[in-house]
Amino acid sequence: MAIYVVQARDNVDEIASGFGITAAEIIYANQLIYPYRLAVGQALWLPFAQDETIFGRGIFSNGYAYPFIDTEVLADSLPYLSSLSIFSYGFTAGGYLLGPNLADEPLIAAAYEQGTRPILTLTPFDEDGNFNNNLITQMLADAAARERLNRQLVQVMQQKGYLGVDVDFEYIAAADRDKFTAWVGELAEVMHANGFTISVALAPKTYAEQPGLLYEGQDYAALGALVDYVLLMTYEWGYTYSAPQPIAPLDWVRRVVEYAVTEIPPEKIDLGIANYAYDWTLPYVRGESKAESMGLVQAMQRAADVGAQIFFDDQAYSPYYNYVLGGVQHEVWFEDARSLSGKLALIDEFGLHGGGWWQIMRLFRAGWLTLAASFYINKL
Repeated sequence: MAIYVVQARDNVDEIASGFGITAAEIIYANQLIYPYRLAVGQALWLPFAQDETIFGRGIFSNGYAYPFIDTEVLADSLPYLSSLSIFSYGFTAGGYLLGPNLADEPLIAAAYEQGTRPILTLTPFDEDGNFNNNLITQMLADAAARERLNRQLVQVMQQKGYLGVDVDFEYIAAADRDKFTAWVGELAEVMHANGFTISVALAPKTYAEQPGLLYEGQDYAALGALVDYVLLMTYEWGYTYSAPQPIAPLDWVRRVVEYAVTEIPPEKIDLGIANYAYDWTLPYVRGESKAESMGLVQAMQRAADVGAQIFFDDQAYSPYYNYVLGGVQHEVWFEDARSLSGKLALIDEFGLHGGGWWQIMRLFRAGWLTLAASFYINKL
């Protein structure tokens, strides 16, 4: 595997000739669009024959997908996934399970065809499909609701062929911390008794008593002891309403991992990986500015289209660029094969269970190729 950073006056044909590969291979791997413009500083994934993966071991790779994912994107992604977390089931305050708006059976069938484990994702979505963290408090306070939700989860999973459940709760109230842990223990007992796995998504804490609504309701050590594995949500430092900044800066991601492995065995930890970019307009105005979310291929294509040079922040290990369009200044932060390689190296360094991609709705083929060149993917 090679990652080549585009220089001034480079073109696809000359790069291909210089490395003894075809232009078609570069175009395919990097999803380049005719006339194949390149941005200075753009990282290109270049295919080379490898007898072994870089790190020489297998990991688990999970991707989150909504039921409306494009079938071709799903087909291209499943070979690189150990599990597919289908997003998302919700519930009522009384513990009645709510299914997704679209059928999930096609995704489950496609997953099995590729040796990928289908996972039911549970999120506090209400009957209108909105995130409602009040449901967490209400459900946790009602023993009958908890038992009903656990029972209905098992019934749906058995009926549809799910092999595990992923609990993706955010903004759990500090007062509900112990109740949440107790319920996860109850759910884990039920899941394991029926042959299913259970995982929990965790906010990216860097120390145990970290303040803030995102962090206070989750007990890393207690939850890690109960479930089969956890997902560290190591992204969204830069987010839709934040000031322009890296989405998943590697220095902060490392701090989260360094804390997590003191509380949870590393072989139970999946590292969250962002598969998206943000484009902010400047100047940033707190409470008013809203970044545009887009795919990684789109972010690199936009840089080439507007003639922007891509830079790389060595501390955050993240690419970014600025441009002006219609008199408006923009700043874009995203991920590429370089930044992904840094996160994959972190997985190997700490001996983690694997990685979890949020989300796989937009294809980033160079990312999958980087993953496959780095690790073997554990499958069914």
